[in-house]
Amino acid sequence: MSTLAGIDVQQQLETLIQSFQTGDPPMPVVVLHAEDAAADNRVTALVDELREGQRHHGTRYAVALDASAVGSGPARPDGGGSPTERAVHLVRHLGDPRGWGERSASYRRYSFPRLNLVRAIHDAVEAPEMRAHWSPEPADDPSDTLNWRPGPVARAGAQQQLLRLLAKQHWRPRRSSGGRYQLLSPAMQQIVLTGLLGGLTALLSRAEWYVFIPASVALVVVLLAMLNQVPGRAPLLLWLRRESRWFLTTTFLRAGMRQQPTDVRLLHPVRSWRTIAARAFDVAEELRGSGEFPLRLYVLALLEDLRDNHRRWSWDLRGFKRNRPPMLFLQGIGNENGGIELIKAVSDVRSRRSEIDPLLIVASVDAADVPRLEHSIVRHTGSDREDSQRLRRRLSRWYVEWAGNLRSGQSPSQEQTLPWVLKIPLPARDLSELREHEWRCMKARPRLPVARALWSVYSLTALMALLGATGTTWYDDRYGDHCSNGLLSVNQYTTRKEKGAGEIECIGIATNGFRFSGQGPKNKDTPGLKQLEKDIGAANAEVLKNHRDHYVTIVYAGPLSPDDKGTSPVKGVEELKGVYLAQRVINSVGTPVKLRVLAANGGVDLQDQLDMAGHIADYADTDRTVVGVVGLGRDLDSSDAVVAKLRDAGLPVVSGTNSATYLPERYMNWFSLAATDKWQAEQLGRIADQLVDTRKEAVVLVRDTNDKYTKEQAKYGLEMLKKKDFQLAGQGGLLKYDLPKRDVLRMADSVDEICVKGGPSVIYFAGRVEDLWRLAELLNSTSNCSERDMAILTGDDLSKGGNMEHGHGLASNVTLYTVGLTALDESKDSTQFYAAAKKYLKIDATPDSFASGQTPLSHDATKALFEAASNGGTGSDASGEKPQTRAATAANLWQLKIANQATGNIDFTTAEPFGGRTGHSIRLTEIPDAGKARRLCQRPAGVTDDLHCKKVDLSPGK
Repeated sequence: MSTLAGIDVQQQLETLIQSFQTGDPPMPVVVLHAEDAAADNRVTALVDELREGQRHHGTRYAVALDASAVGSGPARPDGGGSPTERAVHLVRHLGDPRGWGERSASYRRYSFPRLNLVRAIHDAVEAPEMRAHWSPEPADDPSDTLNWRPGPVARAGAQQQLLRLLAKQHWRPRRSSGGRYQLLSPAMQQIVLTGLLGGLTALLSRAEWYVFIPASVALVVVLLAMLNQVPGRAPLLLWLRRESRWFLTTTFLRAGMRQQPTDVRLLHPVRSWRTIAARAFDVAEELRGSGEFPLRLYVLALLEDLRDNHRRWSWDLRGFKRNRPPMLFLQGIGNENGGIELIKAVSDVRSRRSEIDPLLIVASVDAADVPRLEHSIVRHTGSDREDSQRLRRRLSRWYVEWAGNLRSGQSPSQEQTLPWVLKIPLPARDLSELREHEWRCMKARPRLPVARALWSVYSLTALMALLGATGTTWYDDRYGDHCSNGLLSVNQYTTRKEKGAGEIECIGIATNGFRFSGQGPKNKDTPGLKQLEKDIGAANAEVLKNHRDHYVTIVYAGPLSPDDKGTSPVKGVEELKGVYLAQRVINSVGTPVKLRVLAANGGVDLQDQLDMAGHIADYADTDRTVVGVVGLGRDLDSSDAVVAKLRDAGLPVVSGTNSATYLPERYMNWFSLAATDKWQAEQLGRIADQLVDTRKEAVVLVRDTNDKYTKEQAKYGLEMLKKKDFQLAGQGGLLKYDLPKRDVLRMADSVDEICVKGGPSVIYFAGRVEDLWRLAELLNSTSNCSERDMAILTGDDLSKGGNMEHGHGLASNVTLYTVGLTALDESKDSTQFYAAAKKYLKIDATPDSFASGQTPLSHDATKALFEAASNGGTGSDASGEKPQTRAATAANLWQLKIANQATGNIDFTTAEPFGGRTGHSIRLTEIPDAGKARRLCQRPAGVTDDLHCKKVDLSPGK
């Protein structure tokens, strides 16, 4: 501030602003004027300096412009320019939110819905289309057309026309001098909304509830937004807006209006619409008049909007954040520009209202116009007896006196007072410009409101960033590491693993409706798994609904992930079919205990079975109904740790196809229906006895991987060949092939060694069925081997081979001897398995259709585990009224003996703790080149008699 008067006035204003930060002090209309008319220009310059200072301090302020500068607003038909009408133009200009400072001054701009509603009605009143309705008939010839009121019939027509104009304006000012910036034009808004509507409609076609519900809500919002933007109609729920509620309930309007209802209700739209329509027409008639009502209504709307913009207990706590009051600067006010009428209107409206509004007005008036404001409530502000006092002290005392006199100054008896005006005469000596180093500018001590720190755009941004980081972490933990069939169906008992090339494999146990089908690429989904999981889910739902306290849960653990060759899914799906078939058979009979099945995936070829076992154990800790596991049909290096983990969780395991010899010798919780690798090799020795007379040379070809099955087969095959006095080729009788990167089988070197002069004529193939195709191809194309009669002995994995088991792909001089884990022909007449399969699996069930043995073995394993978990394991305890615990189930398995199953009779009573058992099902098959397979010997499960095999054909190529 460049003058002593400016410094004192500015400090007094900042003192008042400081009080505003902690309370609601009454805000005066500060009128500055010079004691000498020669200094009028200095007072105007002082107001300019005050305004510039408030701009630097971040205060929201506006400058009331002269009517000629505004250039907007309705034009009077008679070209009127009275002081009151000019004051109306000043207030209309203040409805522009951009005229109150930039966004940086506070967290968002002011809004003036009440003021804009009055402006909209006023614009409609002054529209050319309304002139005919406001004019009297020629016969009436009234003397005062402005005060003329239409009759009842004409009133109804005028009201309808007014409402049409307001709807055309969308109940907004016709020529808004400052409205909200629109990012899109109305046409583009319609295009965007229509596009959103189409997208949401497409989303609603999905059946998932988590998509349907949000999309439905969004669709309703978009439809309402589109309807709200339709030209020529009133906005939706107009009567429920804050400006409409004020419009209908303020006593300023209600007192002199016709007896119209003022209540508005959401559930009574017609009545509410009639209410606001009647009030709008009443106000429109008053706005036509030339009295003080229009100006008072404009001022009332402005003050109410500003009070609402600083209301503390609002949803955004804006009053706590805006700790500097809004200011209005009026420069050089007088009767001609309407400024004095505006000040009078502010004082009158404040005197009538009981609320405190935050607007602080600073005005400058010429000394010649001071008599127009002589009725200020503060007396004796002259300086004739106070020359010795500093202006700052007088300002402070004058404000205290002004605030105290408000109590009596608003009384009706004080007819000639302006109680809200505080006139401040400025001596000429205090208006002289100081030297630049003496200039001063005080600022109220800044205070960071707690509300702005906790509830503002900045805190919201920080919160959104925190939520985003938390959400990303949560997503990585739940969705990134775990699997999900939808937005809200994440399964904590699964793990997402990348197999390369963007493919995802889902490992773990499927709970709470989760399914493994659909987790991988669409073109590599496991064939048949989707329908199978759907059927199991339906069976589980029926159990949970009708037998909540009388069921046990069995987990099938197998390979359910698709792979490039399609081999692993065949085993997993075939085994899961047997589990599902057993579930349907068990739940269809009248036993009180029912069976619930959960599927668990160990990945392609069970390569991730250790992680799967961890998830099964974790889930078993939360679900006491889980009594055991079936499956685990592949013997890998990790199988030892898998069975140990399940043992620690108290879960017994009944496997259908895992032929490991060491597992029953190490674990009391391990039971298997498959003949062990050692016993299989011993039975193949019966074939070797017939081959040793003419074929002295032999070799064991083993796959060099972490496949425990191949290692066990190689171990026991080598022992068998040594016992049969074969001459062993290679390094100690072993030749290895491997499966390096990208599943490219590397076997050629081993075959070349087999086919050298004098090489072996008997190959014990300790590999997987998928590798046998490559071996047959190499033997057929390699010299020495392509002409030599050869025999290949192999274990039970060939039963998965499909066409290979029928000799397809073998050379003309090669005979294949293989082990099968089932002898289904021996047990087909005594079991109900095939009838149940035809009923529930919808297939023509025969022993040949289940030749691989995967489905029958998993079916029998499930039946065995369920019997131990329900009837004590004997199958004859009719008192089994409730499920067994998992510990009791594991103990009952040692006493299990059930007859007439798919593979024969299941008997675990012959098993020794930490040892083997007898009575496995088995078959030995001879497969000549492209010929029909011949069963050499076989027996069903439960039979312990020795095998008596047919004589083999020692000349396979002839």
